[in-house]
Amino acid sequence: RDPSYGAVMMFGLGGILVEVLRDVAFRALPLSPSDARAMLEEIKGRQILAGIRGAPPVDKDALIRLMLTISDLCSAFPEIAELDLNPVRARADGLDILDARILLGAS
Repeated sequence: RDPSYGAVMMFGLGGILVEVLRDVAFRALPLSPSDARAMLEEIKGRQILAGIRGAPPVDKDALIRLMLTISDLCSAFPEIAELDLNPVRARADGLDILDARILLGAS
């Protein structure tokens, strides 16, 4: 939760794409399905999601559902100050959340 903007979601592919290249997209919550899809298309690494070097494309619908679920969760529980899912492994047939951290604060 940003003090000026309220609840905000950041999406990126992780690793050096986020840390060095700052390849991320931001949106204020709550997200609409079109917001979530636009975030996937905004990042420079979007071609990775589409499948490169013989890798199949990832399940973008699963990523969008996850993003919308997080948006709904943060709207329902304003005491969530931060929610970090890292890494999330996107597959051709779904996704796996490998680590999660939720920080609670004043609502």
